[in-house]
Amino acid sequence: MEFKILGPLEVSHNGHLCTPRAPKVKQVLALLLLRANQVVSLDSFIEELWGEKSPQTAVTTTQTYIYHLRKALIRANDKNQTEEKIRTAAPGYILRAEEENLDIKRFDSFIARAQSSMAVGEFGRASQYASQALALWRGAPLAGVDCGNILRGYTVNLEERHIAALELRVRAEMELGNYREMIADLRSLVTVHPLNEWLHAQLIIALNKSGRRSEALHAYQTVRDLLRRELGLEPSLELWRLHQEILAASSRSHPAHGPVPSSHGLVPSAPRRSPAHRASVPAL
Repeated sequence: MEFKILGPLEVSHNGHLCTPRAPKVKQVLALLLLRANQVVSLDSFIEELWGEKSPQTAVTTTQTYIYHLRKALIRANDKNQTEEKIRTAAPGYILRAEEENLDIKRFDSFIARAQSSMAVGEFGRASQYASQALALWRGAPLAGVDCGNILRGYTVNLEERHIAALELRVRAEMELGNYREMIADLRSLVTVHPLNEWLHAQLIIALNKSGRRSEALHAYQTVRDLLRRELGLEPSLELWRLHQEILAASSRSHPAHGPVPSSHGLVPSAPRRSPAHRASVPAL
């Protein structure tokens, strides 16, 4: 039996979908899957399902949801497989799932391999593993599931892990020197994640390294205008330095014209900015 949470919640067996339909049962299953192979307490189920407004019947109602979920999984499973996926384990319940049967566990495994490959300079292998991890995503995690406080926290965490995986693949491809090949992907990524300055920086670098200097400068102007408009901030120090390096390289390639002075005849100062930045930008 296969479980998927990196997108709409899905349960399948031998290629046939058998996802529970009842909203509360799906909510219970989602929490069990996110804590697969760990005991989920009754208190956690009650917090997820009702928050601070739990009814007096919360315990028995939760047990009823577990009962219906167990029946659904047993009914979907092969008749000759009698092992229950969900077991009672004080102070709650546990769902057993192997790595190959749960997409989030496969995702984590691929990312761990990608990170190990990056650490030893095997960038091609790192990109391959990161791509395999990203291929498991089918949309917003737990799409279609009514999420309470606990599941909402998990979905935020999953979205951040997805972004980290995207950045990991980008880093690997940039280390391989695949600047031109990454431009289209990076344009798409900064559209989906417009406030991610690190991704904008990689797009600027990729354009510049591909000989598209004017487009790189335009990309910087775009993110600067966006940050000013949306957040009232100047670009990070790393982005500003990247912009200055491209301008300096442009001046060196056209020495006859000399540098373009500012309105006061001085090089513009670095923008004032909060010290929190996503990541350092590779040197040109």
